[in-house]
This record gives sequence, structure tokens and C-alpha cells, in this order.
Amino acid sequence: MPFFPWGFWLLCLASSAARADSGGKAKSCAEVRQFYAAKGFSLSGVPQAEISGEHLRICPQGYTCCTSEMEENFAKKSQSEFEDMMTEASRFAQVTLTSQHKNFDGYFQDLLNKSEKALYDTFPSLYGELYSQNVKLFKDLYSELRRYYRGSNINLEEALNEFWIRLLERLFKLMNPQYLITDEYLDCMVKHAEQHKPFGEVPRDLKLKATRAFIAVRSYVQGLSVGSDIVRKVSQVSLSQECTRAIMKLVYCPYCRGMSSVKPCNNYCHNVMKGCLANQADLDTEWRNLIDSMLLVADRFDGPSNVDTVIGTIHARIAEAISNMQENRDSITAKVFQGCGNPKISTKGSSGEDKKRRGKPVLDDKSSGFGLEKLVSDAKGKLRDIKDYWVALPSTLCNEKIPSSLTNEDKCWNGMAKGRYLPEVMGDGLANQINNPEVEVDITKPDMTIRQQIMQLKIMTNRLRNAYNGNDVDFQDASDDISGSGSGEGYPDEVGSKRLSKNSSTRQPEIHAIPNQSGHGVNGASSKVLPSSFLIFLSVAVIATQYLRR
Repeated sequence: MPFFPWGFWLLCLASSAARADSGGKAKSCAEVRQFYAAKGFSLSGVPQAEISGEHLRICPQGYTCCTSEMEENFAKKSQSEFEDMMTEASRFAQVTLTSQHKNFDGYFQDLLNKSEKALYDTFPSLYGELYSQNVKLFKDLYSELRRYYRGSNINLEEALNEFWIRLLERLFKLMNPQYLITDEYLDCMVKHAEQHKPFGEVPRDLKLKATRAFIAVRSYVQGLSVGSDIVRKVSQVSLSQECTRAIMKLVYCPYCRGMSSVKPCNNYCHNVMKGCLANQADLDTEWRNLIDSMLLVADRFDGPSNVDTVIGTIHARIAEAISNMQENRDSITAKVFQGCGNPKISTKGSSGEDKKRRGKPVLDDKSSGFGLEKLVSDAKGKLRDIKDYWVALPSTLCNEKIPSSLTNEDKCWNGMAKGRYLPEVMGDGLANQINNPEVEVDITKPDMTIRQQIMQLKIMTNRLRNAYNGNDVDFQDASDDISGSGSGEGYPDEVGSKRLSKNSSTRQPEIHAIPNQSGHGVNGASSKVLPSSFLIFLSVAVIATQYLRR
């Protein structure tokens, strides 16, 4: 009977394998007990020495120091610790964006406040009744500018046009107090204003420059705010069950196997992180577009001849416009009378106020611009630092937060034992995780919270691109052109081309053959590995059954 020698040999082999697994005798679990207690768990039920691991559901089922309860506790702990790591990793990007928002917002509002204060300080002595009787007109202008900057749905061009019309009406009446100027007469005068240009080129010039400046600064500051908000929301996205299991296996299973000093292999860590952060990596394309657009918009107000000068000297431009009308009073009045007729003589007579206040004002209408140049230079460097934030997250976590091994590739934890990690590292993004050996990822079900943030990035980028070209886009309507197709007139082509080349989510998924000796299947973290001794015993049983049936 040939079975008995063959069966006896297999039984001896199984016994030898079992002894090899156990190292001759059960190892002490002292280090694991100490580590487990340090994590805040009770030592009740924790084994003193290694036990058989058939009960394990995440870690390899060899001899272990972990019970089912310990494995479950480690899984929960790994989830909370990973969420803390994500919050910590996102803090740098959030701090960068929020601090830049605070700096720029404070600078722009300070520019406007200083201009308004300069007007209140100088206009009373310069213009007398014109100022004292029309303080609200000037206050309303700065209030409208401030509201627009803060995001109110205001047509800035119309607000500026309205200001010049009201100022023209009141100044004309003050310059001609001997006449009875009716509302109908003023309407006629306003119709001819474009032809007469009573304020010279100041209204047109200020409207063009101020509109472009305010559009640029408003969209830029909003971009900083939106970016910070997106980082905050994405960092709070909950982990999937598959990701929790994979992180537990990466971080805590070495302890369960009695390998407390063995660090995870770096490539192994990267595959776990790329699987867990697959949806986050899909933010990369639109995030880069946002950063590129913000860098370009910043160029619009970099230098002393742009935003610094325009916003900081509004009061001086108004004074210049008033001086133009005062200096050309007689010719302007004659043209108005010619076009609208002579108004009736007023019985109140002239107050003589205007004659006492005529003359060209001397105001400080210069701004150094050095403060803004420094802000812009600093912001550009910091924005570039976070440009690859989403695709760099796996490396950041594996190299800084999770103590993975970068040098001892043959003596690191590969998910099964101490040894080299053989599978290739997956690409970035959801589509590239189809064959991730460590995390089972359903590439057909993207995270909806992150998809919403991608949409917000597209909307904000569209707004910034329009701002770069001096076009205002109502924030609520920005979604009409969120595709980002075309760079727009005057918009550099490189941003549009970068969008196409960096879209990681549209790349073809890489399919890697996983070597058999690694012990990793497609499902990775969810697979269960039986002890080698058990497999041999099972083989013996099958052979014996077949022999007895003969």
C-alpha cells in the first residue's frame, strides 16, 4: 500500500512546518502587551505568549499575539489615527491659504480705508459746501466699493456711473446757484455729459482701471478662501471599510506577528495610501488649474502702477475730476445751455461759496507699491509649494507620518511577513486603483463630496480666468462655463495645456502582475491567508480520502 509511506512523509512535513511556524516554542508577547497598554487598552485577555491565529480577519493567520478583540481595537485605533494624520497633513495647506487670505484681505481693505480717510480729511477745506452737502454721496461710493469687494452682487460699472452722474448734478447746481435747475433740466444735462466730458477723462479712466482692479482682488481673495475651504472639507471625508482594514494591516499587524521593530515597506505604504486617497488624488488637475490661475491674477496687481495705485488713490482721482469741471466751468455751462436751453433765474441768488473754493487741489496720489510687491512675491512661492498637494499626500504620509522603511527593503513588513515588497506602486487617482493589491477600490463609485469640491474648483478657476482678462463673472452664474475649454482672449495658453497633460483620472489604468511569492491577491487587505501547516494537513486529508475510495 503506497499510501502509508507517502502519507507519513506528508505528516512529518506538516509537523515540521508547524514547528517552524512556532519557532520550536511559543514566543513571548511581552512587547505587544506593553505596546497595547500604551495605546490605552486593557490587558485583560491579552495572551502572554503567541497563539494560533485562525480567528484573525485582517492580519495574516499565522501564530499571533492578537485576539479578535485586539484586532478590532487596533482597526478602530488605526482609523482614528489616520484621520488625525490627514487633519495634520492638511494643516499646512490650510494655514498657507488662510494666512494669505488674511494678508491680502487686510491689505486691500486698508488701501480703501486710507483713500476714504484721505477724502474726509482733505475735501472739507478744498470744496466747502460741495463736500458738506454731499458727504453721503462720497460715503455711498466707498460703501458700494467695499460691498462689491466683499462679494455682493453689485454691478461695479453701474455704481461708478451713478456716482459721477450724482456728482455732476450737484456740482453743476453749486456752480450755477443763480439759476433754478430743475430735475428735468438735470436729466437733459446728463444726456449731454458724455459729449461735454465735464470731468475730463477721469470717469472713463477710473472706471476701466478700478473695475479691473476690484475684479482681480475680489476673485483672488475668494480663490484663497475657496481653496482653504476645499482642503478642510476633503480632509474630513471618512475612510472606507476597505481602507481601514488596509491601514490596520499596514501599521498594527507587524505587532500582532511579534515584529514590533519591523517597519512597513515604503512601496507597500504607498500602495495603501494611494488606494485610500484615490478620490483625493483626482482633485489634482483642477487644483493645479486653480493655483495657476491665481498666480496669473496676482500678476495683475503686482507693481506700483496697478492695484496699489488705483485703489489707494480713488480720492485723488475724484478731486482731479472736480478740478477739471471747475477749471472749465464757463465752457461747460455754455455747452449745457446751448443743448438744454437757458434755465430760469433763481430768486435766492448766489452764495459765492464756489468762488472761494476754486483752485487745483494738491493731494498725495502716489503709492509706493512695495508692500504689495512683497505680498505677491511671498504668495507666489507659497502657492507653488502646495500645487501638488493632493498627489503628494501618499508620500507625505508614508515619509513623515507613518514610520515606513526606506532603506531595508529586504527586512521590512510587506503585509505578510518580513521581506521585500514585490508589487509595483500604483498610479495616482481612482482609475489607477483597479489592480491595487492592498486596497479594494470600486472605481465606478467616486466619492460625491470630493466630486462636489472638484466642481467648486472648476467654478472658481473660471472666475479667476475671467478676472485675469478684466471680465466680471457673477459667482452664481460661473457654472455656465466650468468646462474650462479654451484659454480666452489674452489668457496665456500654458494653463489650458497643463490641464490636459495632468488629468490623472483619465489615464489608462496600469495593470501589474503580482508575483506569487508575495502572497498578495487582487483584493489585498481583504484576503485571508491560512497557515502553511493547515494547508499541508488539508492536503493529507484529501489524499487519504482519495486512497480509501479506491
